[in-house]
Amino acid sequence: MGRIVPDAIERYLAGLNRSGSDVLDAIARGNEQRGLPLVDAEVGALLRVLAITVNASRILEIGTAIGYSGIWLAAALPPDGMLITMEMSEERAGEARENFARAGLTSRVSVLVGDAQLKLAKVSGPFDLIFQDGDKQLYTPMLDRLVALLRPRGLLVTDNVLWDGEVAPGFVEVPKRSPEETRAIAEYNQRVAAHPHLLTSIVPLRDGVSIAVKKP
Repeated sequence: MGRIVPDAIERYLAGLNRSGSDVLDAIARGNEQRGLPLVDAEVGALLRVLAITVNASRILEIGTAIGYSGIWLAAALPPDGMLITMEMSEERAGEARENFARAGLTSRVSVLVGDAQLKLAKVSGPFDLIFQDGDKQLYTPMLDRLVALLRPRGLLVTDNVLWDGEVAPGFVEVPKRSPEETRAIAEYNQRVAAHPHLLTSIVPLRDGVSIAVKKP
């Protein structure tokens, strides 16, 4: 049984999702044995809905992995839109570029390789939507910079903010996640909820998705 959302509900939601593609399905199937930290298809659909809702033309993603979430996002962009996505691993970044090409999205995506915290200092905003799904211990240190890069009424979306429920003390009897990462996410949740320039809501979908809008 799912720790946050029961399995039966997750299967029901998955059965309703018609927003994917053959490329996305192939990546998800290929990852079943690899176990890379990719978003779920339901989170991917949410990302696409949010990108379309804010009429995004510029999106920033922290944590490319192999391009799965980036495809969900980039497909929501207009032909002249741009997704800038950052990945620490050169190998994963190369695989992501291949997947973006398979999806026909190469012209809308720029993959940057290296430490996201350093790369952020060189990136120019504003962005309509920022998706954060990288190193959990960098969530809080990068928060103010991400808010600065976001346009008014833009969205900061963060994955894994419920961390299998372990951010709630006592909810999980025997925690399995890294205590350092759990503390980092709990701190981030407090900071993003209290940030003076953001209005934030957390959706208990899959591992928890934080959605914050920058106040005008």
